[in-house]
This record gives sequence, structure tokens and C-alpha cells, in this order.
Amino acid sequence: MIIATAGHVDHGKTSLLHALTGTDADRLPEEKKRGMTIDLGYAYLPTPEGGMVGFIDVPGHERFLGNMLAGVGGVRHALLVVAADDGVMPQTREHLAILQLLRLDSLTVAISKCDLADAEQLERVLAQTRQTLAAPGLPLAALFPVSAASGAGIDALRRHLLQLPSGDLGVERRFRLAIDRAFIIGGAGLVVTGTAWGGRVEVGDTLWLSGKEVPMRVRGLHVQNQPARQGQAGQRIALNLSGEAEKQDIQRGDWLLAAAPPAPAASVSVRLRLTAAPHAQLRHWQPVHIHHAASHCTGRIVLLEQAQLNPGDAGLAELALDRPLHLADGDRLILRDAGAQHTLAGAVVLERQPPTRGKRHAERLAYLCALDAAAGDDAGQLRLRLQRQALSLPELAWDRQLSETGLTRLLDAAPLQIAGQHAYAPEHWARLQLQLLERLQTLHLQQPDQLGASRGRMRRLALPLESEAAVNLMIDQLLASGKLLNTRGWLHLPEHVLAFTPQEAVLWQRLEPAFGTDGQACWVRDLAALGGVEEEEARALLRKAARLGHVHAVVPDRYFSGAAIRRMAAVVRDLNQQAGYADAANFRDQLGCGRKLAIQVLEYFDRSGFTRRLGDKHLLREAQLFD
Repeated sequence: MIIATAGHVDHGKTSLLHALTGTDADRLPEEKKRGMTIDLGYAYLPTPEGGMVGFIDVPGHERFLGNMLAGVGGVRHALLVVAADDGVMPQTREHLAILQLLRLDSLTVAISKCDLADAEQLERVLAQTRQTLAAPGLPLAALFPVSAASGAGIDALRRHLLQLPSGDLGVERRFRLAIDRAFIIGGAGLVVTGTAWGGRVEVGDTLWLSGKEVPMRVRGLHVQNQPARQGQAGQRIALNLSGEAEKQDIQRGDWLLAAAPPAPAASVSVRLRLTAAPHAQLRHWQPVHIHHAASHCTGRIVLLEQAQLNPGDAGLAELALDRPLHLADGDRLILRDAGAQHTLAGAVVLERQPPTRGKRHAERLAYLCALDAAAGDDAGQLRLRLQRQALSLPELAWDRQLSETGLTRLLDAAPLQIAGQHAYAPEHWARLQLQLLERLQTLHLQQPDQLGASRGRMRRLALPLESEAAVNLMIDQLLASGKLLNTRGWLHLPEHVLAFTPQEAVLWQRLEPAFGTDGQACWVRDLAALGGVEEEEARALLRKAARLGHVHAVVPDRYFSGAAIRRMAAVVRDLNQQAGYADAANFRDQLGCGRKLAIQVLEYFDRSGFTRRLGDKHLLREAQLFD
């Protein structure tokens, strides 16, 4: 468990931690010289069970509020320090507002320096503190008068902090650690420290370092300042790393992640809650500073329900970020004004990829409210998101911070159709299949003399936004149910059947033997002479024979039999499997024909969608054609 301190400058936070733990959390020479905390410091307190409670000492001066915000992200408990001789001061209120916006599990308050105040002054400060804490949003665990100098109240405060519940730390989620320091240790190398937001990590694991965007191996761990083999969410962890990153490549705010994340978000949908301070107002497109975990960027507010929010208001909005951030569902952000003088609001991430249109439609706002209401429910979030579109499983796993086991468990518990890396609601899947059949029916009406369409063409005509894996699975299911037929690679409805007329069948019987069994090509003029008919009549018959799949016109008026084309297609498949491509040279060598004919056949395969051309190479595009 980690506890963050908070409070006004010079109210004794660092001295109190020293009295509690025996550790001086001020580590910088400048801090020693000035007697003031400037950056984050750390101290640890052993528990009776052999564990360790970690403390993050944050600066109290308003100039270093950014450092304070980097320290409280991901922490579930806080220790607010109010000096008995000063009482509640401006940064006390500022820090308290931030803690309330972060919705921590509990807050403990220490009235420090009680040896410097008489009984009447101490009572006034206690009353003032209770009144300040009366605002809703942050449960008060306890309030302790203490003195770091005399030791009064320290033991009682220590006992209280040691028995605080750890709560739901997200240990079963994927590992995510917000980096706040990076340094070099002689003999060990690169070390980074931070707060683990979720999951577990072990020595030997490979983690993804954001910022540098490289994998890093965990050579060693210190957890809560003790050597360990494993660390987990809710702990301070130091990781000795090896990989293609140096100390200068790592910035405060980078992440160590269980796996490479999706692209960082440039805009997110959020639920805003403003502080009650008089200066807390937000207007549409107002510039703000945005703090997330140990990172900080600027951006603008896109209000979705009204043009302005006033102190204490809540509302739906989008954040347009000047620098994309690695955000996930439920992450909490702190917004400050453009001058970085005042804390304005907190934000909870509802959706990482908002649409570009229809942001303020009633249906859209109702959907965001539903996401907010189901914030902690993975199954509820899955149902809501599937109502609107197919879900990318890698994106879902990141958004909900699901481990592989957690994702599998979630998917197994829901009636879904999984296609490749996407999940579909059954009713959505059925609608897409019906859309495919209806588009094929329209194609039959538009081209009654065509046998049907290839798989690739059906996807382009009916479902261009769906993945190839999804459309192929839909087609396979429709074929298995008999709602769709496949004739020589061409898809068509069962009732759509092409056939020769009796007169055409008689003529075809006279012409078909001319193609022989060796795959030779025939010209229309030669076939017309063989059949004793005019060239135009022979040409019309061969066009229909081509639509039926009996022959193929590689060039105008020159036809190969279907069997010959299938043999040549098999050669192209083999070449793609062996060499990675077919070209005029290797195809010609395999066929034993001239270069001109090899080029003509390959170009025909390109036109039909069987292959696609890349320079002089012909790559398989739809391998099931001509099979």
C-alpha cells in the first residue's frame, strides 16, 4: 500500500514522515539547503506482517504543484497535514481539492506541530479542519493531533496507518507502472521507479517502455524499498532494466507496460467534476493543463452539454490533447487553468476514441452516461460497446486493462461472435450477414448474366468497413447454412442459376472438344469455323460459357478452358508459397510457354482479383478463386 502526503508548505510533512518511519524523504541537496521539499520523496514503514507501507512525500509549495500531482496519481490513501500554529492555508485547500477530485479510498488528517499551539488554538484548528473537510467526495478515516518534535500522537497515527485496508488494487489487471524517476546505479545499470497502477511484475519479465517505444527486460526488483522477486499494483517498485534505452531516453510520465499499447489518445470522452472554488469555471474550448499519473500536457475542453460549467458542476466533455497520452477507461485526470495557478476540475476517462461527428446528439450523450454508470463493470461495458459497433479485442483489452486471462474470461461469459481480432454482438452479426445477402441479390438483378462475385468483391460491395477475417467467416457460415452457394469460386444465391439454352448447349458440345486436355488456347474465329456459325454467335456463346466458368478470356477473343486456368492458378499459388511471388520469368519457366503468354495470363489473374500486382511481382490476393 502507498500513502501520499498533502498539505501547505512548511506544515511539517517531511518531519512527520521522519518521525513515523525514521527516513528523511528530502533527498536533493537543494531541499536540504532550503529546508523545503521540491520534488517527490519516499519513505517506508514496516508492517507487523513483514510487509511495507510506502509514503510519497510531495512538495507543499504552489510553485511545485506539478510535482505534487505526479506523486498522487495511482495512490488510494492520503495523509493531509495541517499545522496547528497555522491552520488551514491556501495549499491545504488546493491539495484537498485535488484529493477529492481523484476520489481516493480514504483520507487521514494529521494536525502537526501541536506542541506549538495551546489548547484553545489547537481546538480552533481542529474545528476549522473539520469544517474544511465537510465537502463531500472524500471519506475521512481519522484525525490525529501530533508533534514530530515531541513524538506526541505519532504512535497512534502509525498504528492507524498500518491498519488501513489496501482495497481493490487491480492486481488481476495488466501490469502498468507510471515512471517518476530514472537513474544509474554502479554495477547494476539503469533503474526506474514508480507506482504500479495494475497487475504484477516478476524478475525476468519483458515490459514495454513508452516514450522510447522499446521492450525492456526486468533484471531485478525492489518493492517498497526491499529486494523482491515480484511486485504488484499499489506498491512502489524500482526496476533494474536492460534493453535499448538509456537514462536520457526516459522521462517522468513514461510508462512500463505489460505489452505494447495502442496509439496514445489525442482526444478522450470524460465526465468532468469542477471544484467548489469560485475560480472553477470551464468554457467551451478553454485551454487547460492536464495531469495524468506522472505526466503532464496541455489541451482544450470540448463541452458537450452546455457552453459553460460553474463551480461544483459536473458534465460530459471531450479533452483535445496537445500531446497524446496513454489513457485507459476510468483513469482520473486533474485539470488546471492555462496559467497553472488554480485547480479547476477532475475528469474520469469514459472513452478513448470518441467519434468525430454527432458529439452532442441525445443518443450519443445517453451512451456516455451509460458508460459512466457502468464504469467498474467489464461485462456491462462490453454490452454497451457492442451495441454500437464491432469491438477490437486488443483495444478492448487495453481500455479495460485486461490481462489475457481476464479478457478470455470476459469473452467466454458473453454470447459473442469472434472473428479474428474483433468481437460482434449476435444481433449485429446477423444484420451484417443479411446486408451481405441483400447486396448480392441486388448484384444478381443488376447483372443477371453473371454467375456471382468473388469473396473480395462481396466484401468491397457489401461490407467494406469490416475485416477480411470477419467477412470470410460470415460467408463460410452462410455457405454452411445453404443461404449462399459457391460455384468454382463465385458466390451466388441458391435461386440464381445460369445455364445454356438447349440451342446453346448443342453448339457448346461441338466447340468444347477444341480445348482438348493440354490446356491450349482457342480463338473465337477458329471456334466459329469449327462450329459452322458466325463469329458473333460463337463470341456470344463463349461469353456465356465464361460466366458459367467453363472458359476464361485471357485476352479479348482468346479463351482457355476452366481446367487450364485452374492448373495455371495452382502454379501461381505454388510460386507464391515458395518464392513469395509470381512474375513473368518464374511463371513462364513453370509453364514452359512464351513470355508474352505468361504476362497475359498473369494480367488476367490481376484483373480477376486472384492476384495483385506490385511492381513486376504478382502476389496472391484471393487464393480461393480458381480452386
